[in-house]
Amino acid sequence: MASLVAYIRSGVAGLLSAVLSGALFGCSAQPPRDAVGARSADASADTSAVPVAARAFLATLDARQRAAATFPFDDPERTRWAYVPQKRAGIPLQAMDAPQRAAAFGVLGTGLSERGTRLARGIIELENTLREIEGPVANLWMRRDPELYYLALFVGPDGPQPWGWRFEGHHLSVNVTELGPHGQIVAPLFMGANPARIPSGPRAGARVLGAEEDLAFALLHMLDPQQRARATIGESPGNIVTGTDPAVRPMAFAGLSAAEMTVAQQRQLRRLLELYAGRMADSAAHAQLQRIEGAGFERLHFAWAGADQPRRPHYYRIHGPTVIVEYDNSPGGGNHIHSVWRDLENDFGGDLLRKHHARRPHRP
Repeated sequence: MASLVAYIRSGVAGLLSAVLSGALFGCSAQPPRDAVGARSADASADTSAVPVAARAFLATLDARQRAAATFPFDDPERTRWAYVPQKRAGIPLQAMDAPQRAAAFGVLGTGLSERGTRLARGIIELENTLREIEGPVANLWMRRDPELYYLALFVGPDGPQPWGWRFEGHHLSVNVTELGPHGQIVAPLFMGANPARIPSGPRAGARVLGAEEDLAFALLHMLDPQQRARATIGESPGNIVTGTDPAVRPMAFAGLSAAEMTVAQQRQLRRLLELYAGRMADSAAHAQLQRIEGAGFERLHFAWAGADQPRRPHYYRIHGPTVIVEYDNSPGGGNHIHSVWRDLENDFGGDLLRKHHARRPHRP
């Protein structure tokens, strides 16, 4: 896409009119907010109490950049997410200088583990590979650009919690909600790779999300014929099926339950699940895995669709009472991955956010 996202609502008092009165970095303004968003914009966002990494990032920005980067916590934008090339809210990497980019990745590192951060950087770098593969004509409208990844912060008007942030671009959406004593929620967490396997050039054969494929195929091939028949749910759906709604719609369990697996198979399923959780910061990953265990690891279901060998379209998911992990490698003949971690109770804060608000005294 040729234009960048429009920048609206400042979380900083006195800057809102400047943002809405003109374009930022050559962008046109977004439509006005709904009534709820407009009311939220009237309040000044208190960014003084957010953690060090976020404060360090904000300190690098000038007034217009800061206005573009910050939104009220209750802005509807906070629960919008996407993984395709499109306009986005926030401030893009292309509008940042080197210290600002370093600070932005510092924020990213508060929600992702070292491995997760490496994956994010690898996904961003794939934009250059994809640009070379698709050629100039395709790039006129697809904008394969590693500069078009955006950071947006969502902050409250009267204190440090709750607050959140999103780092997002093509094939990457990291959504983090910080809830103080209720912890950190890193969900939805989407990572994709196109190409899944680089076909040629100096990096031929490299796979950013190779482990997610290899561990799953290993589990599939550990199943006996009856188990595999139970796990198989048909042909690949061609994409993740949970979509990009703020909350996952109810979905029936399908596939083979962990209760029906051998100890060795359960161990492999656990390794695969931990691989996905390991994209998050350690504390968030630990809390997610604890909740999965508390709800009953044996209640997880492993479902497979499509080919039983790599480089052909295939799909799998892990579904339990608290989580859905989806992986699809169908486009491009099985060389284009979409994968996501959804917290069925706490995406964007969810139930924990309601508990957090319930603990706070009522304010008229």
